[in-house]
Amino acid sequence: MTASLLRISAALVLLAACSSADESALQGTSADAAGDGAVRSAGLGISSSELAGQPVPGTQEDLEVSVGDRVYFTYDSVVLNPQAIQTLDGQAAWLEQYPNVLVTVEGHADERGTREYNLALGDRRANAVKNYLVALDIPTSRILTISYGEERPADPGHDEQAWTENRRAVTTVTTTQ
Repeated sequence: MTASLLRISAALVLLAACSSADESALQGTSADAAGDGAVRSAGLGISSSELAGQPVPGTQEDLEVSVGDRVYFTYDSVVLNPQAIQTLDGQAAWLEQYPNVLVTVEGHADERGTREYNLALGDRRANAVKNYLVALDIPTSRILTISYGEERPADPGHDEQAWTENRRAVTTVTTTQ
């Protein structure tokens, strides 16, 4: 019984020593795909942000958490409301912070209307977002647009609540330059 306790204690001491070595490696190694200087553990591909439960700066998750990745539209409209403008102002500031990030703005519509009409409406919504970001000095070369029309609903329901969620434009991090 005492031999078992000694083995367990020795194993715990060894694990604690390894844990300290890993922390030292985390503090001494830096590299990140987005170029933000986030600390990376030696060979594990885990950033200090991830270890702390925070999104890696310059990623889709960071965009979503920091400023929001989507704006919503009223029925049959491409007009940016005040809440959408606030979100897009935040996206522009975020994009300025990460100049190597490219994004795609996805335009969506609810299920009402023909497929062709909804694809055109989604395209106009995506371009409304792009044009607003470009007006805030984000280079047009960093923003692609695509329309999914009604094909990718956020909410598969068939009521006003679902339609409200589906009338949107979503900014997605595509890649870094």
